[in-house]
Amino acid sequence: MKFKYSRILAILLVLIFTVGLLAGCGGSQKEPAATKPLKKVKVAFSTWTGFGPLFIARDKGFFKKNGLDVEISVIEGLAERKQALAGKKVDSLAITFDTATTVVDAGVPVKIVWALADSFGADGLVVKPEINSVTELKGKTVAFDEATASHILLTAIFEKYGMSEKDVKVIQMTSGDAGAAFVAGKIDAALTWEPWLSKAKSGKVLVTSKEFPGMIVDTIALHADFVKANPEVPQAMVNAMAEAMDWYYANAKNTEEGNKIMAKGFKTEFKEFVGGLKTVKLYNFKENVAMFGTAAKPGKFYQTMNRAAELYYNAKKIKTKPDPKTIIDTTYLSKVKK
Repeated sequence: MKFKYSRILAILLVLIFTVGLLAGCGGSQKEPAATKPLKKVKVAFSTWTGFGPLFIARDKGFFKKNGLDVEISVIEGLAERKQALAGKKVDSLAITFDTATTVVDAGVPVKIVWALADSFGADGLVVKPEINSVTELKGKTVAFDEATASHILLTAIFEKYGMSEKDVKVIQMTSGDAGAAFVAGKIDAALTWEPWLSKAKSGKVLVTSKEFPGMIVDTIALHADFVKANPEVPQAMVNAMAEAMDWYYANAKNTEEGNKIMAKGFKTEFKEFVGGLKTVKLYNFKENVAMFGTAAKPGKFYQTMNRAAELYYNAKKIKTKPDPKTIIDTTYLSKVKK
């Protein structure tokens, strides 16, 4: 009997030891790492085809994959968008290079990290049918919106053909009014945009932005204070945009799905949205790298921003001429893993 109890006791001790050992081993295992919370980034822009890729990056999960929770706000008024950024109600704006110069001049520092799109025929110079070249505009009435992207394009056109604004009779009008005035036959030429280019049946489109790539470009501009406080965000955004555009251009099926996402984001009919894409070029990663260049070897975009700053300064639209190298940051493009 004594032997029997001893045997049972021995078995119990072995069991206790084994359970303790297993518990100890289990306790030494690391707990599953907690999921890192997504970083909230608020982006604002107006209803414009070129800003559409941001919807793709959001809705296809590329922002989320890179640790971002991007909240998009469509704010139509430029003044309202600028105020939102200045007041830090949003962290980023989708804006053109020329608009960025006015934002910085107003005391709101920004960092441009990605180019979304380029006007690829959406803006142009319409003229009366008897005018066959830019040089034939000498002495003619030309309407355009001064100190705007339209003005920048017109200076580039004149420069290419050896002319200047002094060679024509300038009439200040908004781009829309200029288009309407031309259609009504009140002026000889107008620098305007769609749909006025297509409506100019009584004349012809002489030159468009398609001939001047990198001149009217939509970008992602982050508030510099936000970048300083969240240094990981710019790289995450650039990574996400690069992935989104790689996906978009991978095949026809993806492109169509992407177009549907963008049309839905803007609450626009699909057919109408796709029609607008005919005159807009959506940039991919390689095109961003080529057009931005590097800080050591600046690309076309630096020239575009310099042109805008010079023009706006001379027109007294801005009080200082911002240095593109303090606004454009190509660091993040150079770190994208491909």
